[in-house]
Amino acid sequence: MQPTRRRKDEHIEICLTRPVGSSVSTGLDAVRFEHLALPEIDLDDVDLDTTVLGQRLRAPLLLGAMTGGSTRARRINERLARAAERLGLGMALGSQRAMIEDPRQTGSFRVRDAAPELPLLVGNIGAVQLRKGVAPETLRQAVRDAGADALAFHVNPLQEALQPEGDTCFRGLERLLREAIPRVGVPCIVKEVGAGISPATARRLAALPLAGVEAAGVGGTSWARVEAHRAGGAPAAVAGERLAGWGVPTAESIVACRRAFGRRLVVGSGGIRTGRDVAAAIALGADACALAGPLLGPAQDSEAAVVRALEAILLELRVVMFCTGCRRPVELRRAAARAGRS
Repeated sequence: MQPTRRRKDEHIEICLTRPVGSSVSTGLDAVRFEHLALPEIDLDDVDLDTTVLGQRLRAPLLLGAMTGGSTRARRINERLARAAERLGLGMALGSQRAMIEDPRQTGSFRVRDAAPELPLLVGNIGAVQLRKGVAPETLRQAVRDAGADALAFHVNPLQEALQPEGDTCFRGLERLLREAIPRVGVPCIVKEVGAGISPATARRLAALPLAGVEAAGVGGTSWARVEAHRAGGAPAAVAGERLAGWGVPTAESIVACRRAFGRRLVVGSGGIRTGRDVAAAIALGADACALAGPLLGPAQDSEAAVVRALEAILLELRVVMFCTGCRRPVELRRAAARAGRS
């Protein structure tokens, strides 16, 4: 089996069967909302519609980057895409490196074949691949082949450093990103994968010609811990467990990204599990949220299971907005500021 394909299947199996959570909190629980017994709106007044990267979604939610590059990954991606299409949500692909290395794996990323009305599809590639010789024109073609509306460059130095086959050549990536982004042909964002984005990094990223950023903070799946499980008895197994809480918690990362990126897109992610988590992330400055881990199990089961999981999250978000008197998601920022007042 091709190495990247084998790694993707190992990641899926570990995330489904082993403890992979981070050892620290997202910080989202600290966001408090004032319950309004007289909200002065009807539940039907709550409108979750949101525009992300120029595409209209029926709620501020994306099915976060998960997988691709194998037969098993293809089934998971197709179920996720059909669920997102049914609910009018966005979706992000797992790393498209697999299809660049082996064009036969392109089908596992072409989810629009299964969900042609999917409102937003975000492609994905490791920024480090720019150091490995992947040209912007290749990325443009990968985006086109997947039918994506945008491209996320993921940055994951912690995971790569612990991965046996990891790519750790991160020197000069800021310059390479600056040169590549205008040549990809679609809006681009940068995302972490679970270790978060610090204030200093957010400011550096904001100087690039990006459409936005995805925070992906600590508090959800720890890819250090995932790689520790893959390492067996190697030193990386010990290091990965010890570094499972390394990075910037999601709440702090969202705040840093919003301050740095002004009116540009900020996606909150990293341990987003509930509708209240979504509300808290938006209150801190996110325009939308992405979640992945909580959907992997349902996606292994069926499209219907994914839809049920998402509908529960969306109902919870709607109820939080109703009980805080918020008609639109952005109003949650004002609702959180009222916390503690009488």
